[in-house]
Amino acid sequence: MFDWWGRAVVRARWAVLAAAVALMALGATWGTGVFGQLSGGGFADPASESSRTAERITAELGRQGADVIVLWSSDTATVDQPAFRDPVAATVAALRQRPEVDSVTTFYDAPAPHLVSTDRRATYALVQLDGVDEDARAEAFDAVRPAFDAPGLRTELGGAVAFQRYANEQTTEDITRAELLSMPVLLVLLVLIFGGLVAATTPLLVGGLAILGAFVAVRLLNMVTDMSIFAINVITLIGLGMAVDYALFVVSRFREELAAGRDTAEAVRRTMATAGRTVLVSGLTVALAMASLLVFPQPFLRSMGLGGMAAVLVAMLAALTVLPALLAVLGRRVDAVRVPVPWRRGAGRGRPAHADTSGAWARIARSVMRRPVPYLAGVALILGLLATPFLRAEFGGVDERVLPADAGPRVVSERIAAQFPGGTIAPIDVLVTGVPADAVGPFADRIAAVPGVTGVRVAATRGASTLLAVAYPGEPTGDAARDLVGDLRALPAPDGARVLVGGRPGVDRDLLDSLGDRLPWMALLMAGATLLLLFLAFGSVVLPVKAVLMNLLSIGASFGVVVWIFQDGHLSGLLGFTSTGFIEPSNVILMLAVLFGLATDYEVFLLSRVREEWDRTGDNTASVAAGLQRTGRIITAAALLLVIVVAGFATGAMAYIKLIGIGMIVAIVVDATLVRALLVPATMRLLGRWNWWAPGPLGAVYRRFGIRESDDPAGPGAGGAPEQAAPDAVEPEPAGPESRHPAFIG
Repeated sequence: MFDWWGRAVVRARWAVLAAAVALMALGATWGTGVFGQLSGGGFADPASESSRTAERITAELGRQGADVIVLWSSDTATVDQPAFRDPVAATVAALRQRPEVDSVTTFYDAPAPHLVSTDRRATYALVQLDGVDEDARAEAFDAVRPAFDAPGLRTELGGAVAFQRYANEQTTEDITRAELLSMPVLLVLLVLIFGGLVAATTPLLVGGLAILGAFVAVRLLNMVTDMSIFAINVITLIGLGMAVDYALFVVSRFREELAAGRDTAEAVRRTMATAGRTVLVSGLTVALAMASLLVFPQPFLRSMGLGGMAAVLVAMLAALTVLPALLAVLGRRVDAVRVPVPWRRGAGRGRPAHADTSGAWARIARSVMRRPVPYLAGVALILGLLATPFLRAEFGGVDERVLPADAGPRVVSERIAAQFPGGTIAPIDVLVTGVPADAVGPFADRIAAVPGVTGVRVAATRGASTLLAVAYPGEPTGDAARDLVGDLRALPAPDGARVLVGGRPGVDRDLLDSLGDRLPWMALLMAGATLLLLFLAFGSVVLPVKAVLMNLLSIGASFGVVVWIFQDGHLSGLLGFTSTGFIEPSNVILMLAVLFGLATDYEVFLLSRVREEWDRTGDNTASVAAGLQRTGRIITAAALLLVIVVAGFATGAMAYIKLIGIGMIVAIVVDATLVRALLVPATMRLLGRWNWWAPGPLGAVYRRFGIRESDDPAGPGAGGAPEQAAPDAVEPEPAGPESRHPAFIG
């Protein structure tokens, strides 16, 4: 198929490039309009009890709770003095005249002790904004924000809408800064890696096309399902990262074929027949890893999955169509505008495939394969130590502590917790329906007697519906608050009544339960897709299983480092964040999908060349050495470039952006060095010819439907018996009569 595809792209190169220009123009105009259409929420499970509680409260009692908390304070005046009371009264009166504001509740309207600080120098108002959803209320908040200031008093804004708005703005700022910092460095490194300016621009062109094309795809998806604004973040990261990987692999192979003396058309054809198939397998594998996020009911994670799939698939298609069409036009001019790089010693122009099996990477592979057991034990020990902290991981929801210490929503939350009676801005909501309000009193008394409850008050009542607000000590995202939600849900309801328990702690509890229930399905989808695609690519049942295990090792090391830093608080001063004592689980799940895809991407790059050499020679040891020699530099370069792309995340102000950045850097570095360069050669040496084992029926499936790396007929690598070489020597493995055994397919 891909042999034909390479010829077709060469013939239609100008039409393909014209279509690419049209897509980029569409993405830069209509596609970027997606920014104003995506949602900022979607973190809750719509089917959870907490979501049902919120819906019933709104339907039966009207919307409750504050969108914005306005905290006014003074260093000199108390809330009872005119110098404090009059500015607040004037500000509140003006707010109530604004169409963006539905209601304002203050201490002066209905004196309530929890609205005034213990030193009486601060008070806060509860503001409800106009708007049917989170996005509409966010727009209302932007419009009314300046009107919250009270003259002569210090004004700070908190609450759900203020927190979400600040978090979105800061996240966007962090990612934009990361991209601005990484792009110049990325271009310089690409020039050094390729040794020429023209070749160095190809990954950026493919990356730009992947990002803009994904914007178009997401805007189309937004017409049929709600998409989160955070899908844009994963599009930028995955789109650019995959584009760089695929362009590196394709352009490097194209230059190899040119160096072998082939003309441009033949070089493109052979590049598509080899590297093109690798890109296809990698793209499908990474896309299916991102698709695993679709098993979760949270729109936030589903949006990230759809956005990531769009970016990967567009990057893959661009690398299989636009890039070879561009190479067909450039030909040997791909090496134009040379940049002298002394240490490359002419490597930039590429070397013929199979021309060099004695380079540095091949020497590393042979060193590992001479002593596979010590290497295997040493790397496993290092990865085990890195992963160990993850065994004590604790999970919890996002709260204001992910913001910088001076951020208004965080300051408001911390001051209310420390200085006001009740100490929480996020009570547990208990909705009692089906009985009159006077019948709820005994049930409220039972709630008050539950250990951990510090107060119960009637927040709203109408007809046969009553809302109780339950106070508790500590953080809304802590274990105690979530456990208390479980205790309240376990209480028997009053006769004839129905009880629903929600609020912010309920949302967190339901989120953790939902993610935990769906996580095994996510893992099954990722592993199953990887096993199937890698079997079709390499014709082995052993290598796909080994690839999944290798992925888990590098991801486990990353998660262990994340727990050690962000949960335990190590390096918090250096990195500028506040440890909460737990990890937000949706970030871990997102990292799992992205990192599993990236790790498989590097595995496919390496094994594709190993399989090609195995088909050509039938020598397992020589195939591994040659495969690592031909891909080691590419994998290392791809990893370095991806590290540059995500490194800016670690400098962001938002704690969860730092977490994702550092976690990905650790996983990428570990995977590209310890795993691919050391662990893979060691295990492949120990397995020998068993690397390529498949039962007879599966061997027939591969011969019929396999996605081969080369269209050439299978050579001596058509099979063989398990290797029995001595561990202190690396000898070739001649293909004897046993190599025709159907269990070892070629």
